[in-house]
Amino acid sequence: MNNTARPRTTPKEIQIARGQSISNSNSTILAFHNTSIKYSWCAHGHLYSEQVDKRVTPSIQLGLLPLGGEVLRIVLAAALGMFLGLEREWSQKSAGIRTFALVSLLGAVFTLVESEILLVIGGLLVIVQGVLLAAEGLRDEEEGLSLTTSVSMLVAYGVGALVMQQYILEGVAVAILSSLLLVLKRELHRFAWGLSRAELRSASEFAILAFVVYPLLPADPVPVSVADMALELELRVVWLMVVTVAGIGIINYAIVQNYGSRGIAVTGFFGGLASSTAVVGTMLDHVSQRPAAASYAVAAILLADAAMALRNLLIAIAFTLERGILFEAVVPLGAVVLGSIAVASYTADWSQTVEIDLESPFSLKNALGFGAIFLIVLVASTVGKAQFGTGGLYLTAVLSGLASSGAATTSAVLLYRGGVVGSDTATIAILLATAASIVVKAALTLASPDRSFAFRVTMWSLILLAGASAVTVAATL
Repeated sequence: MNNTARPRTTPKEIQIARGQSISNSNSTILAFHNTSIKYSWCAHGHLYSEQVDKRVTPSIQLGLLPLGGEVLRIVLAAALGMFLGLEREWSQKSAGIRTFALVSLLGAVFTLVESEILLVIGGLLVIVQGVLLAAEGLRDEEEGLSLTTSVSMLVAYGVGALVMQQYILEGVAVAILSSLLLVLKRELHRFAWGLSRAELRSASEFAILAFVVYPLLPADPVPVSVADMALELELRVVWLMVVTVAGIGIINYAIVQNYGSRGIAVTGFFGGLASSTAVVGTMLDHVSQRPAAASYAVAAILLADAAMALRNLLIAIAFTLERGILFEAVVPLGAVVLGSIAVASYTADWSQTVEIDLESPFSLKNALGFGAIFLIVLVASTVGKAQFGTGGLYLTAVLSGLASSGAATTSAVLLYRGGVVGSDTATIAILLATAASIVVKAALTLASPDRSFAFRVTMWSLILLAGASAVTVAATL
């Protein structure tokens, strides 16, 4: 018997089909036409081989199929092109699933060959095809110019190029967003046609504030001297607060405009997010004209309190992630939100509906006005804290909350972010501003000729504050 050991073989000495080599692993299977060869390394480093049935390891064999990453990306490019062309096919346009898939494949292939000239030529061909479609649309009134189809084909070409350049996520995102724009054609047109000129102007002004002014502001704190005191203001953070509050308001303004006549919940809650003073003013006017509407007017004001407390809670959490979330504010503000909703559910006559007249609070004037108030409150809070200690900060929070609890909350948050005050002090300032806002709304109802209405709002507001205080004390014990 020949007991001669098999010679040691290194991976580089074993060449396989298509230029592949065996690596030094426990075992590797190579698939041929009818059989598979299993190469195994023993503990002493010797390489052994044996034939195995291909059906035993189908998943491993599948992983070794000569399909490179380029092939898979080409398939993905075609699939995304078909996805883009699906809506065009359903809309019975001249270019559909097959055309879009081919255009996307064209972009992928020209990118694969790494020729900039071919890539540019391919893009020009797609543009020419779009022009031809538009020219055909001029002759066919039913077909139209097909501008959307032409641009979509260019997008499909770009998607194919992105995928082949291994920008997989970007290509998929572009394809999905483009398809969504195609599908939502009627909804987008209806939305655009339904906007008034004032709303369109306000939206444009808001976009300037958010996407033009904000990036231009300095990212580092800016030193400012006030009353012989050196302060550091984070202008970008201040402006981000303004943009955030304005963004919340513009969404809720749209909700109130669409659903304000359908019930007290939408009117009071979402109207309170936009402008709690507007809710109180509307309810006062409604009660003076219809005294029987007092029950749901009380509920509307309480729901405005809930919305205001929820907004302050979101500000206190969202803008303190870097320093440490103000969890101390969660229980009291959450109690105000839940308590207000519970009382409103108990007192309201839900069979009534109300129209609320809200002007868009996101004109340039209102946005800059909020920013100015917020900046004044921030400076006053800082000076009060420096001159009079914590008591000065609390007094400033109360006085500021009478005008804008949102401004007082954001100023307390910024002082906490800057390390001027601790979490307990910032939380108390936020709660004082919230309580002041609830009290001032109750005080505004004293202008109503219906004393019963004013009494009910005041009573429930005091009960709400007492209940929130009790819950907070119980939670801290």
